[in-house]
Amino acid sequence: MAPSKVLTGARVVLPTGIVDGGRVIVDGTRIAGDAREDAETLDVRGHWLVPGFVDIHNHGGGGASFSGTADDVLTAVRTHREHGTTTLVASTVTDDMGLLVKQAGLLSELAEQGEIAGVHFEGPFISPCRKGAHSEKLLRAPDPAEVRKLIDAARGRARMMTLATELPGGIDSVRLLAERGVIAAIGHTDATYEQTVEAIDAGATVATHLFNAMPPLGHRAPGPIAALLEDERVTVELINDGVHLHPAALELAFHHAGAQRVAFITDAMDAAGAGDGRYLLGPLQVEVADGVARLVEGGSIAGSTLTLDRAFHRAVTVDRLPVTDVVAALSANPARLLGMDDRVGSLEPGKDADLVLLDEDFALKGVMRRGSWVVEPQLG
Repeated sequence: MAPSKVLTGARVVLPTGIVDGGRVIVDGTRIAGDAREDAETLDVRGHWLVPGFVDIHNHGGGGASFSGTADDVLTAVRTHREHGTTTLVASTVTDDMGLLVKQAGLLSELAEQGEIAGVHFEGPFISPCRKGAHSEKLLRAPDPAEVRKLIDAARGRARMMTLATELPGGIDSVRLLAERGVIAAIGHTDATYEQTVEAIDAGATVATHLFNAMPPLGHRAPGPIAALLEDERVTVELINDGVHLHPAALELAFHHAGAQRVAFITDAMDAAGAGDGRYLLGPLQVEVADGVARLVEGGSIAGSTLTLDRAFHRAVTVDRLPVTDVVAALSANPARLLGMDDRVGSLEPGKDADLVLLDEDFALKGVMRRGSWVVEPQLG
């Protein structure tokens, strides 16, 4: 049996608050309450210890896509783990239904192996009016029979599906997803305020990248944003990369939804961790320049090149959010949403030993997943 590890002296972020000079004990793959006699001690004074990040919306990274081969998927997973994301839901993008069914099967196998936490289907059941970086010719209304087909293809590993719930079949599809234990997310939508309220009442519980790919907030036609922000049953996704959202929009979301209803996501595509250049997002060509991904044809923003360690850094240094709120948005809230908060999302005994080591300026200095270092501590 491998010796237990004691990480000591850090500022540890726990569900109850920040503990200065705290310690985290790792025994095997789990966090423990007590250290064994043969425990190895690592002094991490001057650093922060926070839970591993949980990303519920991510299309790829490291030059590889979750719409690709098993090797591609593992490359993308590895890239994001090296940036602190220890739990990740793989998102597909609009494509031919046959290809999506096939990809769902591949991703479900990797979920069964513990590499990913499940599958998020973003498209094809979204609005052509708010398609963003999705192929319009492949879009369709959310027919419950086709929704069921995708869920079944994921073999119990479907976690979430993004829908334009105002389309024909949208409300029935939300009810189907809720019955099957799959998160119904409202996004890429042209819904009115009233239509959004109807979808939430039917069982929708997530706002897919709030503000993006939906009508703006209006004073006479408040649209989906107002409905999603005001309802306590809804968790709102935010892409905090400085491109997708103005800081005031981020502040508005935190103020109205509260820190317990925000989930920071990457919505990352292949270029995350890989640099500028030409990429594919589903069947569409994307040009990444200065870290911003846009469709070659039309210029729409095409996902992001974000990693969650950068989202953390920006949230505390630019947006000036409390560290405890940022940790909730990156770890505890998405873990709870996925129903995985008994295993991940906080540094508590009995949970997986998933943690991120940050220096006093919030730069990543180490990543542990299930008790093993993905990124060895850099303490110099």
